[in-house]
Amino acid sequence: MAFGRPDHEKELSYGSYLRVPEILASQHLRSDPVQHDELLFIVIHQVYELWFKQILHEIDGVVKRLQDDDVLGASRLLRRCIEIQRVLVSQITVLETMSPTDFLTFRDHIMPASGFQSAQFREIEFVSGLKDPGMLTHARPTPEERVRLQARLDAPTVRDVLYEVCRRRGFDLPEPGADAGDEAREAARERRVSQLAAIYRDQAAHFDLFLLCEALVEYDEMFTLWRLRHVQMVERVIGWKPGTGGSSGAAYLRTTVERRFFPDLWDLRTHLGMPVV
Repeated sequence: MAFGRPDHEKELSYGSYLRVPEILASQHLRSDPVQHDELLFIVIHQVYELWFKQILHEIDGVVKRLQDDDVLGASRLLRRCIEIQRVLVSQITVLETMSPTDFLTFRDHIMPASGFQSAQFREIEFVSGLKDPGMLTHARPTPEERVRLQARLDAPTVRDVLYEVCRRRGFDLPEPGADAGDEAREAARERRVSQLAAIYRDQAAHFDLFLLCEALVEYDEMFTLWRLRHVQMVERVIGWKPGTGGSSGAAYLRTTVERRFFPDLWDLRTHLGMPVV
């Protein structure tokens, strides 16, 4: 008896390897009669989800490398994430070729679906440092998505493993307990920022950590740019209407623009030039 692949799988091709027929069959328009721009809307968001999957893959690699003290390897993967983010930002201009009236022709057909419900985007936020348990309810995840999100809530973030690396290098980065008062939290924050600033004051001695911190700031910055471009696009297309998922739309999105994954790395800029605490 011969063993091996079935006859129809013996000749691997571009299409079979990439599952192109399955991908091209996954756009199901809901408008009736079919509206021209709905296909663009679906494709753009499916592409976003594919890039989100890749970012999660790379960020998991960043976490693993930092846990193994491979700081330069982590920085290399972060550079890849940053370049993906540039694509995410530039992709918005394609969606903006859709006019407000074009979107209105099929908007009612996609309710109550909303980008707010993207489990992968919430995973990116969680692993990057913005953990919000409320999303387990507000984003209405499926049971499978809820398991993934809970796992992200329970797992260390990029910030956590960054600070672990720095502590192993001798930096004092205190993290007060959940029951600590505001004064203790502020004192711990000031200490962390001052200690992280020391990496920048002596870049030659901590060059790999310096490169990592700068990559994390750029990663953070690119997500801010994406959020800003996203809210501008939403305003351009639907104005101040509520979102399809029931949120306040652009008004809600504007509240997310200032969210930062690594606030201590931003705050240390103010401390440069000051004495080390």
